[in-house]
Amino acid sequence: MKLATLRDGSRDGQLVVVSNDLTKATKVDYVKTLQAALDDWDAFKPKLEKTYQELNEGQISDVMDFDQGACESPLPRAFQWADGSAYVNHVELVRKARNAEMPETFWTDPLMYQGGSDTFLGPRENIKMASEEYGIDMEAEVAVITGDVPMGASAEQAEKEIRLLMTVNDVSLRNLIPGELAKGFGFFQAKPSSAFSPVAVTPDELGDKWDGKKVFLPLITHLNDKELGHPDCGVDMVFDFPTLVAHAAKTRPLSAGTIVGSGTISNKDRSVGSSCLAEVRMLEIIADGKPTTPFMQFGDRVTIEMFDENNQSIFGQINQVVEKYEA
Repeated sequence: MKLATLRDGSRDGQLVVVSNDLTKATKVDYVKTLQAALDDWDAFKPKLEKTYQELNEGQISDVMDFDQGACESPLPRAFQWADGSAYVNHVELVRKARNAEMPETFWTDPLMYQGGSDTFLGPRENIKMASEEYGIDMEAEVAVITGDVPMGASAEQAEKEIRLLMTVNDVSLRNLIPGELAKGFGFFQAKPSSAFSPVAVTPDELGDKWDGKKVFLPLITHLNDKELGHPDCGVDMVFDFPTLVAHAAKTRPLSAGTIVGSGTISNKDRSVGSSCLAEVRMLEIIADGKPTTPFMQFGDRVTIEMFDENNQSIFGQINQVVEKYEA
């Protein structure tokens, strides 16, 4: 099934069930928010599935046209947002460009940071930044939303707690990253609010393109209507989602509604392009000794979208313009 959250003036929005083709939606009277549904998933999932089936079959009278522009991120705020770096190829490129050796442990132990989760951007909400000098970049990713995951859960246990999937624009401020990492205490200012797709979907919506661990479809990123890349999410993913969730839960339980991201989608096959500008620039440095592609400027537009085999959008489109922030 497909679920979305519409803006309604409240902090957490109004949960709606969305038709398979993303054209229609309906509110439900038995649960107000997606977080509430996740808190009691066993009780609400069957009801939501029944509504989804009836919506797709045209059996519901109280139906609205689905407007992606009216959506919050499926979870407008979450108890936790942990982003991994599952595509080690991407990490290796970044380090190679600055002539830094990559520790062998990066192939066996996932990288992960804990991002801010109190102010997610809507999928059509502009990226407001005070300065272009921050090095504004997109990162196209896939993320999962979990149920309650106990501390120390195995990957097998974690797999059973994957409830929903989304796409992500993990906005990064590249020129702030080196200074923060040099302090040895991780990201903070370099990782502003992220945006998620208009729709979150249950894994069964992906059919055989989801094997319980990875999504085997391209994620397509455009910058100013020019394709930046379409790498396949299932290719070169060293750490799958159950592994990432288990990694996050090693020393703490994860509450229902925790979001875990894949990190920037990246393939070794250069012909498929990239999912962020940092990778484009790193390839330029490796090839020519210097980057020529700028980071995003005010007025630039980024779109991120995934399509099924019938060219139907699965999660809807993230579509954001970079805008100057005025306090």
